[in-house]
Order: sequence, then structure tokens, then C-alpha cells
Amino acid sequence: MKMSNTVLFIVVIIFASGLVSKTAMAQQKPRAAMVEVDEVVLQPIDQTVPIIGRLVARRSGIVASRARGPVLEMKVEVGDRVSSNDVLAVLVQDRLKHVREQQIANLNEKKAELATRNSQVKIIDENIRRLEKLRKSKSAAFRVALYQDKKLEKAILMSQVAEARAAISRARINISLAELDLEYTIIRAPYPGVVTRVHTEAGAYLDVGDQVASLIDDSALEIEADIPVERIPAVPNGAKVQAVVAGFDVIATVRAQIPEENPLTRTRAVRFTAELSALTTLLAANQTVTVSIPIGASKEMLTVHKDAILQRKGDSLVYVIKDGKAERQSVRLGDGIGGRFEVLAGLEAGDIVVTRGNERLFPGQPVSHK
Repeated sequence: MKMSNTVLFIVVIIFASGLVSKTAMAQQKPRAAMVEVDEVVLQPIDQTVPIIGRLVARRSGIVASRARGPVLEMKVEVGDRVSSNDVLAVLVQDRLKHVREQQIANLNEKKAELATRNSQVKIIDENIRRLEKLRKSKSAAFRVALYQDKKLEKAILMSQVAEARAAISRARINISLAELDLEYTIIRAPYPGVVTRVHTEAGAYLDVGDQVASLIDDSALEIEADIPVERIPAVPNGAKVQAVVAGFDVIATVRAQIPEENPLTRTRAVRFTAELSALTTLLAANQTVTVSIPIGASKEMLTVHKDAILQRKGDSLVYVIKDGKAERQSVRLGDGIGGRFEVLAGLEAGDIVVTRGNERLFPGQPVSHK
């Protein structure tokens, strides 16, 4: 009997201890969860539509030969980066050097001819002066016919002097042309850029205008986009728009609207300038660019951070912090705007929503945030 009472007492003690433990657990407050939050805000939003554009080079094309002759040496290959005035190719110069020497010799010949004519003029002038002295002294040795012949002879010599001077000017021009042709045998880059194609090789004969190399200046790129005709008034010259180039956001300025319409797509090309110098190594002509074109006037929208949105069985939910606790709230969303969503219903400006740590929350759970 004593044993039974002892056992009963132990059972009662254990049962009572369990009740006490459960009561203590029930009285213990839930642990506050650490979260990150963001405010629901009313902000001005510019309505835009994305247009796919491309990068285009303001300077690109084929460098042509300005002289004729065989190619002595090609100085560049495809992919080489060149600076302005760098040598691309050299033509054989032997013949043109001889032409220049010939023109120099011709100039010297014309100078000697002019000197001869000038000496003859001096002799005639001296004869005329003697005859004039005889005429003034009324000497019988003065002959009118001889005097007139000398005058005529001087006129002819002066004409020959003028011809000699003109011949010298022509010879000097021919020397300049020969030197220019000689200079043109060294084909240079007209602007900095990258060689995209080589059109000839050493040994090939080039005529004036023949292609030597294709060059593109990737340091002078701008954006071109085909804009629908109805959107053209929204992008006047000087207007600034957002663009995404190589994954980076940039501000692009409208430089020009090209007055030519594509009848198939009902679009016009618009050129934009942008500061792209920091992205040069990432850029190439015809690279895709996204340009945000305005489609309406700016208006205020209620927006919520995209990380605050939870999807549950097709519904959009957020956790709103009220009195230090996370309360679940259904929301109706509009369009995405950058990293935020337009709020159509369910939230108000100034609401604080959880953006990180919301996946593990339950309604009414205490939260802590900075």
C-alpha cells in the first residue's frame, strides 16, 4: 500500500512539472525576425516604351589609294588599331621619284631660259639708249628705222620673258604635283580606328581610287533607333532619354531626326549621342542598344519594391510592418517600373514593407529592422 502511494505521488509530480513547462512555453514571446524593409512611395513616373536600337560609327569606310602603282608593303592587318595619320600601306616610289627629278630639271631649264631673255632685254635696252642719245644730239648716225626695229625687238623679248616666267610657274606646279603623287604612295589612316578588312596585298597594282583597307572609328559611336512615326514628336532635337548600352544605363541626347521614313515599318531613324568613353572596350558597331522613348506625360504612381512581392497561389502578397509585427497584405499590381511595381490596390504611401527575410515570416510575427 505504501508502494502504491509512492508511485502515485511520483506520477502526480511528473504531470505537474509538464503542466508548468507547457505554461512557461505558452507565456514565452515569439522571437523577433531580422528583416530589411522599404517604403511604399508616391513618385513621378515617365511613361516610356523600349525601342531596340544599335550603335553606329560616325566615321567608317574604305580607305582608297590616291596614287597608282604596285603595293610595296602592307603595314596593317585585320584587327589592328591605328591612330590618325598612321601608315596603312606603301606603294613603289621609284618611278615617281624620277618624275619629280625630271620636273626639277625642267624648272632649272626654264630659269636659265628666263635669265637668257633678261640678258637680251638688257642688251636691247642699251642699244635703244645709244640711239636715243644720237637722236637728241641730232647726229647723222641716228637712223629712225634701226631705232624702231630695236623697239620692236624689245617688245618681242619682253613677251618671251613673260613666257619664261609662266613656264617657271608651271614647272614649279609640276614639281608640287610630283611631290604630292610621291606623298600619296604612303597611304595613311584619315582618322583613328580599327582595321576591319584589308582589300589588297603586297605586289598588287593599285589605280587611283582602288580600295586598300576598311576602317571604323569605334571611339566615335552614337546610337541609332528606328522610332515609330507617332512617337517622333516625343523626341525633338536635344531631348534626353534613358538608354541601356552593354548592360549600363546612360543618358542619350537626340542629335538628329533623319527625314526619311520606312514605308514598311512606318518608322524614322533618330540619332542619339551619349557619353560612352568609359565603355569603349565593350562596344562595337551594330551592337544592340535599348532606348526608352516617352509615350506620355509624367504622372505620379504609387510603387512598391519588387523584392517585397510574394506569390502565393497566383496572388500577390506583401508583409506590412504594423506596431512591430509583420502583417500579410494582398495587393494588386500594375506595370513594372525599373526595380519597382505600380500599386493599384492594397497599399498606401508611407507603408513599410519587408523586402528581405519575408519568405520565412508568418502573420503577426514580431520583426526587427534597421
